Amino acid sequence: MHYSFFALISRMKHINRWSLMRNSSVENIQEHSHMVAVIAHALAVIRRDIFGGASDPEQVATAALFHDASEIFTGDMPTPIKYFNPDIVTAYKHIESLASEKLLCSLPGALRTAYEPLLTDAKSADTMALIKAADKLAAYIKCREELTAGNLEFRLAAEQTQEKLIALEMPEVNYFLEQFLPAFELTLDELNFSIE
Repeated sequence: MHYSFFALISRMKHINRWSLMRNSSVENIQEHSHMVAVIAHALAVIRRDIFGGASDPEQVATAALFHDASEIFTGDMPTPIKYFNPDIVTAYKHIESLASEKLLCSLPGALRTAYEPLLTDAKSADTMALIKAADKLAAYIKCREELTAGNLEFRLAAEQTQEKLIALEMPEVNYFLEQFLPAFELTLDELNFSIE
């Protein structure tokens, strides 16, 4: 028997984000998931090494890689629609759960136990919080990149996402915003100059 899990995962590259907005650079959920994993790992390391908190950066990064995997079946639901009212939120969470179950069924039984926590809400509250914060940071970076490219379509999204990040009141997020976010507005030449 052949299993389709990894072939399905590879299709994440075909699902674009920000579908209701004009993009100067299109982003798909595979690219987004990679960035979220990188940022989630960083937040976990910052929590552990800068603020002395408990975290498992590798586990957080791995879970973040799969945080949008259900969108292989659902597509990327735009935020204004996804959170329009509580009924839609509840219905969409149910659909995401069914999609995750379908993905799990595309694995051999012996592997399902390893992947189940990555594809479901069976993660610790701390891990979920770091992934959600990383997801917001990745969205904020995307908004800022679009604004830097002159695309004002992302102005309100950037403002709203920044407010959500501040409201998290997470030291790891604030540290990332202060120490790393400014570099995202530099050109390649400026980035190269800053490391010499």
